[in-house]
Amino acid sequence: MSDLPTTTVPGPGGYGEEPTKTRPTRRPLNWNGGTDIGLLLLRFAVGGVFFAHGVQKIFGLWGGVGVGAFSRMLAGYGYHQAGTLAWVTGIAELVGGAFVVLGVVTPLAAAGLLAIMINAVLVKLGNGFFLTGPSGSDAVEFDVVLGLASAALVFTGPGRIALDNGRAWHRRPASWGVLALVVGVAAAVLVRILLRQPAS
Repeated sequence: MSDLPTTTVPGPGGYGEEPTKTRPTRRPLNWNGGTDIGLLLLRFAVGGVFFAHGVQKIFGLWGGVGVGAFSRMLAGYGYHQAGTLAWVTGIAELVGGAFVVLGVVTPLAAAGLLAIMINAVLVKLGNGFFLTGPSGSDAVEFDVVLGLASAALVFTGPGRIALDNGRAWHRRPASWGVLALVVGVAAAVLVRILLRQPAS
């Protein structure tokens, strides 16, 4: 026996009444404040980490190696024009991280951070996954987590607690996210193909 409520409709030919089952209407899924707070925390985690790494690379603060040592590191990974790339990467982390924290052009900023992580994962791919393994800090675990978190923000947008609130990419985050993702992945591929010497 079904517990669904019944209503009556006119019978065949319009005569009499015939019972029919109706399904209860579901409440529409609405955006909520908890989602906004969750996205704010995610933005602070992702953007804050990238901002801190940008400060380390550009200014050598907070235990960072500075742009010169980072340039030599990139050259060791086989990248051409390592000095220019070091500056671009450091500034991208600094500015992109700050933009993600503040919620400014979030899909594009997060896509730029994703592009950096794609290259980081590709150069470390043979070193294993776990940071606690033999390769230690050269493993990809941390880079994968930051890359996927950046990709999540590309698609979700910043939430309503952001300077982007009301912008077109905030109102339609998925469609703008796809566009930003294409730009980010294309940038990562171009850097990989044009600026890195293939391993011999």
